[in-house]
Amino acid sequence: MRTHSIRLGLALTACAALVASCSGSDGGGAGGGEKPPQMEALGALGEGEGELNLVTWAGYAENGSNDPEVDWVTPFEQQSGCKVNVKIGNTSDEMVQLMRSGQYDGVSASGDATLRLIYAGDVAPVNTSLVPNYETISPFLKDKPWNSIDDQMYGIPHGWGANLLMYNVDVVRDAPNSWGAVFTDSGKYKGKVTAYDSPIYIADAALYLSKTKPELGIEDPYSLNTEQLDAAVELLRAQRENVGEYWSDYTKEVQAFESGTSVIGTTWQVIANTIGAGNKVQVNTVLPKEGATGWSDTWMVSSKAAHPNCMYEWMNWITSPEINAQAAEYFGEAPGQTKACEFTTQRDYCDIYHATDADFAAQIHYWTTPQKQCVDGSGDDCTAYDEWVSRWQQIKG
Repeated sequence: MRTHSIRLGLALTACAALVASCSGSDGGGAGGGEKPPQMEALGALGEGEGELNLVTWAGYAENGSNDPEVDWVTPFEQQSGCKVNVKIGNTSDEMVQLMRSGQYDGVSASGDATLRLIYAGDVAPVNTSLVPNYETISPFLKDKPWNSIDDQMYGIPHGWGANLLMYNVDVVRDAPNSWGAVFTDSGKYKGKVTAYDSPIYIADAALYLSKTKPELGIEDPYSLNTEQLDAAVELLRAQRENVGEYWSDYTKEVQAFESGTSVIGTTWQVIANTIGAGNKVQVNTVLPKEGATGWSDTWMVSSKAAHPNCMYEWMNWITSPEINAQAAEYFGEAPGQTKACEFTTQRDYCDIYHATDADFAAQIHYWTTPQKQCVDGSGDDCTAYDEWVSRWQQIKG
């Protein structure tokens, strides 16, 4: 569940068929091992319906109202004839609830929401052949456990990033290269450790344990049986004693590092860049030797979309090279579109964010909604997201 505060202040018949096929959805969790409701993707594009209602992370659909120089919605409206209405989702849980209202055509969902939406029948399969720009999206973002089922894509990848380790170089002198710095060694920085505020953060602990306690048998940080979940929770409870602040709004982490109340913890590259630009404190980021968790956001089409043609036009627009570059650079993430790197204003932007670096991407375990049917295909004895939520509440107290 991600909360974002952006820098600088911040065909109808086909649709009817989808609605019918989704009726009776109980809006439950991530599926529990059952198949998603049967439905067909849009077969062919028709005329735009003149309107588009989106649920998005802040910064993904800018129309110039926040910054007159930042506007890729208005040109889309002029070209497509689809008037865009945007509802900002502050967390993944909020986005899931908004999509279940049936009032929105699409959503920019993170991997801790996607499977919940898919298995509940809230979103439809996507016909990628109707999105020409899909062809040149980075291959390592396609047909993945968080955005596809049985080789059927349920969305179009937008952008991605890693959850990195960041530290104040004047305080943390030993240049850590392991997550052990915020887990087993967190007592060195008691009260000044920071961590991401979400049940999905349990996966960070599980990833660390998969490398340091192989006897637990953790193969995938999102596919944990009860014993493995217990071990991750125990590690996080121990860490809790040394955490000064949990963050979800990234401006809070910027403020904490600049004020010195936090000196080490999990972060995003955009946070480090923002701190660096302020020149108040020097920080460094590292992808630890154990690898890292991360996110890949996906544009998904509501199974109840009243404006499916406009939604498909939007998905192609937002993943076009120039527009995807604008959105990713404004937001602070790697663009999903490989050709976007030709259009970033900062020439080394894609190098900084490892945008097309498959080797770097392979070290990231992208957020995927935990479910009883293990998302790595290893069995049906895994713990579901609802249990992670309960255990996270216990960790934080």
